[in-house]
Amino acid sequence: MKILFIGDVVGRVGRNTVRELLPGIRGRYGVDLTIANAENAAGGIGLTEKTGRELLRCGIDVLTSGNHIWDKREGGALVGSWGELLRPANYPPGAPGRGCAVFEAGDGTDVGVINLQGRVFMQEIDCPFREGSRLVDELRARTPVILVDLHAEATSEKAALAWHLAGRASAVVGTHTHVQTADEAILDGHTAFITDVGMTGPSDSIIGVRKELSIARFVTQLPQRFEAATGPGVLSAVVIEIDPSTGAATGIERVMAHTPSSAEDAP
Repeated sequence: MKILFIGDVVGRVGRNTVRELLPGIRGRYGVDLTIANAENAAGGIGLTEKTGRELLRCGIDVLTSGNHIWDKREGGALVGSWGELLRPANYPPGAPGRGCAVFEAGDGTDVGVINLQGRVFMQEIDCPFREGSRLVDELRARTPVILVDLHAEATSEKAALAWHLAGRASAVVGTHTHVQTADEAILDGHTAFITDVGMTGPSDSIIGVRKELSIARFVTQLPQRFEAATGPGVLSAVVIEIDPSTGAATGIERVMAHTPSSAEDAP
């Protein structure tokens, strides 16, 4: 079976890019389940019901998130009511929503999906290593096919968690930093890993943000209200091939596709 994981969808350009490119990618690779990190899908930060449903209509089956899922007023209500939307599982008890679930892929395989958030250079929430290990062991009683989205800043933390879960999780993919890395590998002959899947959004930008705003913040050290950039789009993703009988990953391939410059004008 094959799982397509799409890196952080940013703003309108990101959503348009998904709508335009996803059907072709799914068909080309024979994808059975599509997952995307959507915490920046609404205006470049947070998620709304409108933008989330737009992504689901495009053919995405599962939406993961991260620290920005709470940045829109309706974010907490969405994670508390949508079965397709996950928030990091290692938020303390009392946070709305859920951080893991089992979804049925197109080929009938049950796939466990876990969403975690790192702590290095980020908010100090509960331990992703302990919670991730507990959830993987819990899900393995239901299915051997388990994918983990670790939304984290530090490369070392992402690699450490992947090795911590190696041989148990089918894949550990990193999100949050918006730059696709070239270190895809299969750990212990079982667990597919990449430090960061990358960004799906405006390619003419600084990690999705209008260039002049990001540059001004670095030059002046003054607060800037960031806005998602416009222009052509890039879709960054990985395709992971997994043996559904054992849960072992047999391949991981980076995907990067671009839209024409007119894509920003799509509705």
